[in-house]
Amino acid sequence: MRGMRSPRIFVFEQFQTNILAHKMSFLYVHKLTRRRHKFTRFWLLVISILSLVGCQPSLWGAPPPPPTIAVSTAIPFIASATATIQIPTLAPTITPMPPTAAPTPVVLDAAQVWASPAVPKILHEKFQSWGFQVLTTDQSSANLYIDVVQAPVGATHVSNWTYALVAPFPTLIDNVASQELLSVWSGTDFGPFVGIPLLMDQTTLEAFTRLWGPPVEGAVQVVPSDQLLDTAWNQMPSWAIIPFENIEPKWKVLMIDGQSPIQKKFDPAIYPLTVSYRLMCMDSCQVPSGMDFSFQNRDPQRMTTLIMTGVTAMSRATAQRMEQKGVLYPGEVIRDFMREADITHINNEVPFFSECPAPDPNQPEEVFCSEPDYIDLMTDMGTDVVELSGDHFADYKAVAMYETLDIYRKNNLLYYGGGYNVEDGRKPLLMEVNGNKIMFIACNYKTIYASATDTVPGAVPCDFPYMTEQIAYYHSQGYLIISSFQYHEFAEPEARPQQMIDFRRMADAGATIVSGSQAHVPQVMEFYNDAFIHYGLGNLFFDQMDPRGPKLTEKEFFDRHVFYDGRYLGVELITARLTDYSRPVFMTEAERNGFLAMYFAKSGWDFPQVKR
Repeated sequence: MRGMRSPRIFVFEQFQTNILAHKMSFLYVHKLTRRRHKFTRFWLLVISILSLVGCQPSLWGAPPPPPTIAVSTAIPFIASATATIQIPTLAPTITPMPPTAAPTPVVLDAAQVWASPAVPKILHEKFQSWGFQVLTTDQSSANLYIDVVQAPVGATHVSNWTYALVAPFPTLIDNVASQELLSVWSGTDFGPFVGIPLLMDQTTLEAFTRLWGPPVEGAVQVVPSDQLLDTAWNQMPSWAIIPFENIEPKWKVLMIDGQSPIQKKFDPAIYPLTVSYRLMCMDSCQVPSGMDFSFQNRDPQRMTTLIMTGVTAMSRATAQRMEQKGVLYPGEVIRDFMREADITHINNEVPFFSECPAPDPNQPEEVFCSEPDYIDLMTDMGTDVVELSGDHFADYKAVAMYETLDIYRKNNLLYYGGGYNVEDGRKPLLMEVNGNKIMFIACNYKTIYASATDTVPGAVPCDFPYMTEQIAYYHSQGYLIISSFQYHEFAEPEARPQQMIDFRRMADAGATIVSGSQAHVPQVMEFYNDAFIHYGLGNLFFDQMDPRGPKLTEKEFFDRHVFYDGRYLGVELITARLTDYSRPVFMTEAERNGFLAMYFAKSGWDFPQVKR
């Protein structure tokens, strides 16, 4: 968006006012057009282009170019060391039909397609929408068929299907080597999940049996698709293979050799859970070369990622380090990771002010401001959305808030939860990114800090009837809603009873994500009414370190949320710790496992775990 970032975010509506005019709007419109094949009169077209040539791959037209996948900096999970082990070669068992010497024309206006048991339900439905009659039992009456193949380069009529290796959400392990996955399938017994069967439905088993050969006895447990999630949670530790379209928030998507289909750097060409299905001829015919019977269940252009963060206050010791080591110093380790997201959220609680005093790590009063040039840290991090619900926005009165809002406007930074007045600050921020409609709304729960009035800028107070009304309406319009709070801070991870009531109220109204922006100590999380609630993420850039030893104010969550085709796939918990009073660094594997184990247990998810 700024610098080298692509202009990926398009705003449907954001009302912002200045001191002279209380209504200023910014409108960014993005219309994504996609070519869609429509086969309303499919069979007339098929008949017109039939030929008498046999079903030979060399006669098929070249495929459309694959989607370009941007390869970005590796994500910060610690990849496990991969031991050297001999794994049997698992060759596919499907052999393409040989061409016949004297092809006989087939009348395709009554074409029937036999779909093998390995073909996903959605692909069945896609072929039916194209006008085929799809058969699953009577193979002898079909003249075309769909099955798993190793598609040659240049083949048409191929649908590439992405599957995901998943585990219940409160699973510590992040990454599995492909050797480890295949060893369990073939019975070599290598890796953390040894002795734990892979859960999958029958169709998925059929697909990977065609690719890898039959699994050894006990390697796979077949479970109906609609029972997989509950089965996995009830018998933790567990893992499963599911189609990409079945990912939902209570699953954790495990990386395979560092590749995950819910991440931007995903490369399907090297991912072991990509399956190709191809439309082929039973006997003598030619699949029409003028059409492309292909469909993918994962389109990167329909995916949106959002990173939510906790408290930022570029003051005191954090500001001192920025003066000593450079304004960009605090973000140097996490910069590329933050910029990878389509939307990067920063909850900046402190105003920018030209008359801000020199930073003093030992200042006794909690009155904060930042030098105006500190905005460079936020823009360098790829910040797109700024939350203004924080306690300290009004520390230097209206003059600093006006200057801050002007700085955001000049840097094209969108904001919510505060503004030039109550009307400006409380309105939802509406966006569309890669076809996903997203809404932000926030408030300050502590009225002493919610300074915005009809005529004065500041953070906006919580008006629950208004917020729930807005959430319910935009939920009905297909928006994915992020509701965030500046709530009371607590010294322990547990959520308080009233806090749970207030956060859940947003979920009951239709919020997809409810996130606590206020916490200096990270808090617990839960799934509630189809929403993910994280009661507090901890600090981002704020100097709360204890020289006598580590404490929870140094621990940080960055929540990376993933949306696809208008629905919420789930969240990846990124973990970091503060160093040098200013600079977050990603946790080591041991640090991460200990941190997550504690928070999962306090969230009510104290389950057995696999270990490396």
